[in-house]
Amino acid sequence: MGQALAGAFPVARAVFDEADKALGEALSRLCFEGPDDQLRLTANTQPALLTVSIAAFAVLKERGLSPDYVAGHSLGEYSALVAAGSLQFADAVRLVRKRGEYMQEAVPPGVGTMAALLKLPDGKLEGILAEAAEGEIVSAANLNSPDQLVIAGHTGAVNRAVALAKAAGARRAVLLPVSAPFHCALMQPAQARLKADLDTAAFAGLAFPLVNNWQAREIRTGADAREGLYQQVPSPVRWLETIRYLAGRGVTQYIEVGAGTVLTGLLKNIDPALTGIAIGSPADLEKLRV
Repeated sequence: MGQALAGAFPVARAVFDEADKALGEALSRLCFEGPDDQLRLTANTQPALLTVSIAAFAVLKERGLSPDYVAGHSLGEYSALVAAGSLQFADAVRLVRKRGEYMQEAVPPGVGTMAALLKLPDGKLEGILAEAAEGEIVSAANLNSPDQLVIAGHTGAVNRAVALAKAAGARRAVLLPVSAPFHCALMQPAQARLKADLDTAAFAGLAFPLVNNWQAREIRTGADAREGLYQQVPSPVRWLETIRYLAGRGVTQYIEVGAGTVLTGLLKNIDPALTGIAIGSPADLEKLRV
């Protein structure tokens, strides 16, 4: 991840160098060379994804691009806050390393999981979750688009919800290969541990507004940025509401920075009038007319 960017643009390479220095280890080598099993550990995945995103953003900034708004999906909210000047990158990469460790340690392996529900008929979710719980936790974790949502919780409850969703007419209901059940109440121990780290980090006012995950509302202050990162840990990511909020403010063009194209893929499902491009490699820059 990010190797081509770092090789082509000194400003991107500098971001990887800063991440290595902040963590006291060669995160850049792990991004570029793997091994994959180590990169997939959430304590490594989170700082790696943040670093690739900020490296791509640094290239766009060098080309003169400046956003009107920023937003980030879960971990991506840290990238968005760095881009907005609220959080220094070195602080952010240390925070997400801790965040990943705390999330991984919050729930023993096998105790929790996540599942994606595609095209679940309207009005069915709450009943399914209530019936599947049976005294355990299962709740919405990512509200991604009209046709896609993710649930998280105890493994048994999630499995029961998957079966109920299929019976209720969902086009697909599949377990996800995740290392922990993110964005549900099982993450409250991680949230509690992260609070001290967030409280000691410096958050400045934002150079341009962010629409946060926790409430899908526009924020501009460092205090709101810190609180949003704290509250998002056990709370669902309200991505559908976020994009609809931005569209309601007249935002029609979106640039997804970093590794992957998932968020760009969701745009058309949310609103066919919206356009997006993903920038994660030097070749992607040809998509820009700047």
